[in-house]
Amino acid sequence: MPSVHACQRKRASLSVTVFASPSSWIESDALTQCHQVAALDGMIHVAGMPDLHPGKGAPIGAAMTSTVLYPFLVGSDIGCGIAVFPIRLKRVVPEKLAARFPDLDHEPDDDDPAWDALDGDIPGGHTEGLGTVGRGNHFVELARVETVLDEAHANRLALAAGDLVLIVHSGSRGLGERILRAHTEVHGAGPAADAAAYLVAHDRAVRWGSLNRRLMAARVAYALGAEPVEPVVDVCHNLVEVRDGVYLHRKGAAPGDGRDVLVAGTRGTRSYLVAAHAGPEANFSVAHGAGRKMSRADALRRGKAKHTVEELRRTPVGSLVVCGDRQLLFEEAPTAYKRIEQVIGDLVDHKLATPVAATVPVVTYKTADVKRRRP
Repeated sequence: MPSVHACQRKRASLSVTVFASPSSWIESDALTQCHQVAALDGMIHVAGMPDLHPGKGAPIGAAMTSTVLYPFLVGSDIGCGIAVFPIRLKRVVPEKLAARFPDLDHEPDDDDPAWDALDGDIPGGHTEGLGTVGRGNHFVELARVETVLDEAHANRLALAAGDLVLIVHSGSRGLGERILRAHTEVHGAGPAADAAAYLVAHDRAVRWGSLNRRLMAARVAYALGAEPVEPVVDVCHNLVEVRDGVYLHRKGAAPGDGRDVLVAGTRGTRSYLVAAHAGPEANFSVAHGAGRKMSRADALRRGKAKHTVEELRRTPVGSLVVCGDRQLLFEEAPTAYKRIEQVIGDLVDHKLATPVAATVPVVTYKTADVKRRRP
């Protein structure tokens, strides 16, 4: 049987399980946050994923069930998730493709053909920031399917080794932030006064986040000379759902009940597409990425001592990084994150997911080069 982190031990009314092996890097602050959340009124169970790390007031990489809805456990980037879009290109020259990426820091022009890829109305009529990636750990990546690990699952998704995909990681931008702020200004970290009203706004932000990922994928596809297509994966990892009569909050944890999930590595490592099959002990959830092992401040300080900006713009796997923000280059360096293979290994050992395919970056977009910014 796989070993489970010591945090699995139950304490009185507190129920916390972390699905990580003893060799996995889990900060004590993250474990403390798990137990603080478990002590909240109405909390039933906290499941920590192997990418667990501390967040602002609540752990990231956790799924939390409660009879009470707590908006701060979802955070401000409601609807943040990762989508995977197949893309066909005639030639793959990273330098040329990197130069053709559109400016995803700014909204598309009114005549941009990418708008035609959207179906239905824009949730809430909120257009500010639509079609933009944001900062932090968000990205848009052109990647190649390096290895197929489960042929049956890969065939179901019509993916084969050598295929190209766009991986889009972003959320609801200012819309989600506005929803959380409206709550915290009155109730702080307390429960939602009107859970039904919060869920209406929340669901709108989740739909907006998915629409945002589709619009960005269409923008990049057209810029690279390809036609936009529907995603084969689009899974949100910051959300709350009502399940079995209770609230299941996910903060940096992907739905793991029969879903296909892209577990993101870093811009200099593989990412893994997995078929998730997590059960109730894991709150039906799986990891969403490698998970930070350094704070942004530590990554900036250590990175500047070890690397130059130019070194960080070309990764160990030969891919290129489009990023005009030098500080962000260091903060999001591959060394700031845990080993993705360890995270995937823990998911497999605890029977939460089956690896389907590994992707490797070709071009990763973080933010536009300064020289390409609009005035």
